[in-house]
Amino acid sequence: MVKDVPDALLLMTGGCPHCPAALQALSVLLKEGSIGRLQVVNVAIHTEEAESRGVQSVPWIKIGPFEIDGVVTPAKLRELAQGVNDDAVFDNWLLEMLKTGKRQKFEALVKQEPQRIHSLARLMNDPESSMMIRLGIGAILEELQTTGLTKPLVPAFGEMLRDVDRLVRADACHFLTLISGEDIRSYMLACLKDKDPEIREMAEEWLAENPPA
Repeated sequence: MVKDVPDALLLMTGGCPHCPAALQALSVLLKEGSIGRLQVVNVAIHTEEAESRGVQSVPWIKIGPFEIDGVVTPAKLRELAQGVNDDAVFDNWLLEMLKTGKRQKFEALVKQEPQRIHSLARLMNDPESSMMIRLGIGAILEELQTTGLTKPLVPAFGEMLRDVDRLVRADACHFLTLISGEDIRSYMLACLKDKDPEIREMAEEWLAENPPA
């Protein structure tokens, strides 16, 4: 198999008006070598394929780690197919998942590909990230808190505690408490010296609830 060429899956039905265009676009990607294998399933017949993935509408497409439902342009499909290992492409996909309330797709993916967790820190470093995006990041960290999958983010969030922006420091402190564990103790001790009272309070609460062993 050629490295970094993803496979694709298309769920469709015979009566779907948009499915033929999706099939055509994916077939072009297959012919040009942007995807290595294309599996097409008619979910009107194989309903279990849609049920097992929680798919409620078609066309539904999976290219590598990316899941897309509804109408999508051929150009977007090509971008995803060619960007399976491009951090910028992945971050844009995650951003769309957070904006549309589909963070569970990322949570499921991280359990299969743990290295994807670093996308959260990159989004946090993006000055364009809105409050809604930050809330989504917090919800993901909380959901994955007991899995150990979020621990690789500790150094990145710890570095953000030095940011001049008080909001960035506050979010980083909060996110570290959601990761928890001994890895964050030194950062919480540092937060006790922050000039912002809210950040100091978060650190004090965590340290009180988590005394040294």
